Amino acid sequence: MPRKPAARSTPVRERKSAASNDAELGQRLKYVRELFGYSQRELGQRAGLTHGTISFVERGKISPSVGTLRKILDSFPMTLSEFFAIDPNAEPKVFFGHEELLEVGGGGVSLKQVGRNLKGRPLQILYERYPPGAETAGEPYSHDGEEGGMVVQGRIELTVGNQTRVLGPGEGYLFPSRVPHRFRNPGPEECVIVSANSPPV
Repeated sequence: MPRKPAARSTPVRERKSAASNDAELGQRLKYVRELFGYSQRELGQRAGLTHGTISFVERGKISPSVGTLRKILDSFPMTLSEFFAIDPNAEPKVFFGHEELLEVGGGGVSLKQVGRNLKGRPLQILYERYPPGAETAGEPYSHDGEEGGMVVQGRIELTVGNQTRVLGPGEGYLFPSRVPHRFRNPGPEECVIVSANSPPV
């Protein structure tokens, strides 16, 4: 009677490697979830999964399929490549030189952002520069959140709703961004402002 071929077992090294990959993926997911401020239950609800599933993935107890991982990442949202590019063990950058600020302005207005990737962060800090006559938009505009700032140099004409005021050095502002607003430099010199938006725009 012919002998049945022996069942092929997975080498110990392969099993350890798979377990290590699952643990690394789980650690990365936990890092991203906490970065966005979600609880396991909230992330599970957003992804259409149980919070127990999220917990098992984070602890490396189960290896999610690509489809399941895609559903989870859509809750942030984040692409697979962005997710796997994250290093949870990397020390977060705290200090930024002037050359490291990210330009996010346009139309003659310079808006230098502190930090390059604000995904999941609740705050945006800007170093704003308005040449004479420069403005943020021809008509007031609005968006979600809150914003505030202080004039460091020059003067800025700020319109918020039906209120308009020209602010000079040492003067500031704070208002809900959902109220239509516009910034314009009416003076002969450059205006410099340090501001904050929450959430980032």
